[in-house]
Amino acid sequence: MQRRRFLQSAAAGTVATTALAAPAIAQDKREWKMVTAWPKNLPGPGVAAQMLADRITALSGGRIEVKLYAAGELVPGNGVFDAVSEGTAELYHAVPAYWGSKSKGILLFGSQPFGLRADEQVGWLTHGGGQALYDEMYARFDLKPFLCGNSGPQWAGWFRNEINSVDDLKGLRFRTAGLASEMCAKIGMAVQAMGGRDMFQALQSGALDAGEFIGPWTDSALGFYQVSKNYYWPGVGEPSSAEECAVNMDAYNALPDDLKQAVQYACESLYNPVWTEYTTKHAQALTQLVAEQGVQVKKLPDDVMVALGNAAGEVIAELREDSDELVKRIVESFLAYRESVSNYMVYADNGQMNARNLDYKY
Repeated sequence: MQRRRFLQSAAAGTVATTALAAPAIAQDKREWKMVTAWPKNLPGPGVAAQMLADRITALSGGRIEVKLYAAGELVPGNGVFDAVSEGTAELYHAVPAYWGSKSKGILLFGSQPFGLRADEQVGWLTHGGGQALYDEMYARFDLKPFLCGNSGPQWAGWFRNEINSVDDLKGLRFRTAGLASEMCAKIGMAVQAMGGRDMFQALQSGALDAGEFIGPWTDSALGFYQVSKNYYWPGVGEPSSAEECAVNMDAYNALPDDLKQAVQYACESLYNPVWTEYTTKHAQALTQLVAEQGVQVKKLPDDVMVALGNAAGEVIAELREDSDELVKRIVESFLAYRESVSNYMVYADNGQMNARNLDYKY
């Protein structure tokens, strides 16, 4: 009888413990909304956004379940910054180049004309003091930011007509973003901001004369080759373009330390895979664009690049005089890191690439 009572009591205790544990497990699970600036699964950034959502879910052991909402599904693509800042969604995937209206200092964390390459960009944030400045700037908007990928070198863009001199650019209706917009405006280009699909329609209708978006992989998916065959390089406006994840500060601070690390590691662990996928698939797509679509790959004339470089220098000089003390510190940090790595790259990566281009059998 005592044994039967013990077993009945133990069973009841097990049921009670299970009943208590179940809500605790449920309470430890979070469902987060990720809004993005991209069409769903757009080759390049759309694919990377889904990878990030999946990786946060996986690294958190399912305790953060991230559901992705593409541009326009919950908020417009250009509204994701405000949506996460205000708490409508917990995090977004986009690029810093879209948020110049918030602060021009933000633009430097994504890309800079004649600025940092993909490896240098993450080097600045990780080892050159950039992340602390990135955090300080985004804290103004109740956001915690992370880099989570990079497109690598972007292209100068798709042009209806050939570019032979700086005069050919004056008055040209051109799509670009970020500080590249200011650089182009300084040499007389009529810059317009729009998404990739809108850029296609504007080129098709003649509302645009030219435009740049990302590079061969993403650009071919959007069909720009159908409305223009002149594809110019190099994209000096964006030697690289970092992709970012920003998390609502209240949502981030509410996480236990292990889940904060899961979010951070998910972003950091994707930087190289995203960047190298772009590099690999850009190369493959360019070959197909030339061989199958009749695209003409053309280099910007040196005098055009010099004019753009001078214009970029003016843009950076103006930022150094910005009335916002934080913007000034961001600019000075970027410039110091750029000078340091530029001096070294003459011997390192530049030296290797120059050697690779010599005439020998390999």
